[in-house]
Amino acid sequence: MKKALFISLAVLIADQAVKLWIKSNMYLGQEFAVFGNWFIIHFTENNGMAFGMEFGGDMGKIALSVFRIIAVSFIGYYLFRTANHGAKTGLIVAGSLIFAGALGNILDSMFYGIIFNDSYHQIAEFMPEEGGYAPFLFGRVVDMLYFPLISGNFPDWFPLWGGERFMFFRPVFNIADTAITTGISMIVVFQKRYFPEEKKADEQTSAEA
Repeated sequence: MKKALFISLAVLIADQAVKLWIKSNMYLGQEFAVFGNWFIIHFTENNGMAFGMEFGGDMGKIALSVFRIIAVSFIGYYLFRTANHGAKTGLIVAGSLIFAGALGNILDSMFYGIIFNDSYHQIAEFMPEEGGYAPFLFGRVVDMLYFPLISGNFPDWFPLWGGERFMFFRPVFNIADTAITTGISMIVVFQKRYFPEEKKADEQTSAEA
């Protein structure tokens, strides 16, 4: 229980601290290099899912926010329930990362539109007198981590994209996205280690059939 709480709080605090600093010190589109040209802090915002994907306008935004709130509630319940019943350490870590990441992006959607004004061509003001840029649940998620590791042009003979420019890795994301992706990857890779009882039960059921 303590481990899950510690990891969740650490990720959530780190995620929100970076986002608040970005929002309070940079305008949209501003960037600076951290390590050469392969690690860049680039301030952008998105209305939808992880890594800048969009989802169906205003109604899609509400639906996505409500789904996130319900999902993170179930994740939190499952995480702390399993943590209290002797779950594998790796599963607790993975669940904590997913929970904190999902909650971090939810907080952006819920409150950033209320507590900040726009960052277009200006540095946003915290708690502006005229109010924020969007109502509850309509805030935009702050992204900033950009890793354009490889860039160039596809060869002319390459199907469909011949001669066009490519870049890896193009999406701009945040600490919350990283935590979610890491947690899910851990579960996919180590699922047999994290859920040994479920695996044995499935094997027994198959044998009886």
